[in-house]
Amino acid sequence: MPHPSPEPHPTPPGWPHCGHGTTAEDTVGCRGIHAPGHTSCLAHLADADRDAYLDGLIPGADIDHRGTSFTDSLLVALLEALLDPTTGHARIGEARFDSATFQDDAYFIRATFGGHAWFDSATFQGLAGFDSATFQGLAGFDSATFQGLAGFDSATFRGSAHFDSASFQGYAGFRSATFHDLAWFDSATFQGITKFDSATFKHLARFDSASFQDGSFVRTGFQGIGQFGQVTFEGHASFEYATFRGAVRFRSAIFESDARFDEATFERLVTLGPLVCAGRFVLSEATFSGPASLSFAARRLECLRTRWTSTAELRLRYATVDFAHAVFEYSLTIAAAATPFVLPDGQPVDERVLDDAPGAAVRMASLRGVDAAHLVLADVDLSGCLFTGTVHLDQLRLEGACIFDTVPAAVHWRGWRPDGSPSAAPSPKNTTGARASHRPSRAGTWQCSAPSTSGRCNWRRCTARCAKRSRMASTNLGPPTSTTGRWRCAATPTTSLEASEAF
Repeated sequence: MPHPSPEPHPTPPGWPHCGHGTTAEDTVGCRGIHAPGHTSCLAHLADADRDAYLDGLIPGADIDHRGTSFTDSLLVALLEALLDPTTGHARIGEARFDSATFQDDAYFIRATFGGHAWFDSATFQGLAGFDSATFQGLAGFDSATFQGLAGFDSATFRGSAHFDSASFQGYAGFRSATFHDLAWFDSATFQGITKFDSATFKHLARFDSASFQDGSFVRTGFQGIGQFGQVTFEGHASFEYATFRGAVRFRSAIFESDARFDEATFERLVTLGPLVCAGRFVLSEATFSGPASLSFAARRLECLRTRWTSTAELRLRYATVDFAHAVFEYSLTIAAAATPFVLPDGQPVDERVLDDAPGAAVRMASLRGVDAAHLVLADVDLSGCLFTGTVHLDQLRLEGACIFDTVPAAVHWRGWRPDGSPSAAPSPKNTTGARASHRPSRAGTWQCSAPSTSGRCNWRRCTARCAKRSRMASTNLGPPTSTTGRWRCAATPTTSLEASEAF
């Protein structure tokens, strides 16, 4: 069996270590803890001594292999020695793998850890498989490094789970995992696709200062507090159909792409923000059962058919808001924040991901189908808002400077016909010696040879009254036409051609 050589490390560990391979440059050598009854680690034991140690193990035994480097064959031999014949899978008591290195794929699939399992600062250079594993006690993976795929699908954590400062450099899967106690992922780094889909957190779930490339929490259940303070999602963040039964906080979170909470359920107090979203923040068809405080600097906020059954306050910057068919039973306020949000330490929220946004103003895109009786709008732009189907607009409360669109151009009436065209120019001067004539223009409106400066008929000065004036006065009335029965102006030419042009 090959004996792997660990990388040099200047500081010796806090346990009696093997020291194999010590050189002038590496005065520490192998950092693996002594195997019981020996002065070498499991990896550097003589073959006979190693076989004797493994033969002495029984299912459920405690093991301590801190700092040890494992090849695939060495790990397989260790787990086979701990195999439970009733289940066909490894059953381990307390396991100490702190600072261990797994040079190949490490399969702990369906293994049971009856005591605490410590993998703090461990390095998994290949696949790390913990699918369907059961951790009866504490599971410690603080500062662990997963260079390949990390699989914890359907794993059960009955004690607290610690992944603080863990580094996941590839895919990380926690689908359908169950966390019965505290789950700590503070400052964890997820550089690949990460899936917590259908996972269940029955206690506090903390992801403070964690960073995700693409994080998926679809149908995840948060039965305790869900805390995502200062979390960063560089790619997509998916929380569709997630359920938050306890308080949820996203203070100082940064979403560099879209954040989707479609059909998510928030059953208690919700504090989302202040946060920044460079893409769309989608809350469509989500349900808020408790008081909600949302502070977003986002490019777009979509709340289509979102339901609010308690009071809510939305303080926004940069956002274009679509509230079509949203339902709210209590007072709901949408207000624009003029200045960047301020954190409890007095520092402003970093909005650099929105540097290319057109401005910090808040624009309402749609209030279609909304009952505005409980709606309050403050300092928002309503110039492009759709109000189709909005009811109780008379009860809509506006505060601050709310901007509306300009009034449409007026329609002018001339006689009994609407005329949206500019006023026609005055008729040329009459040079025939006849009295001033009224002739209809091509648009069908009467023109006067004695117009006012506005171009309209100045009937006070008109010497031959127009048809409309003639119907109101008793002078200058000509006979009705034969075809229309309308009165014509007494000064209108009577030739058949001109009569046909006039009527």
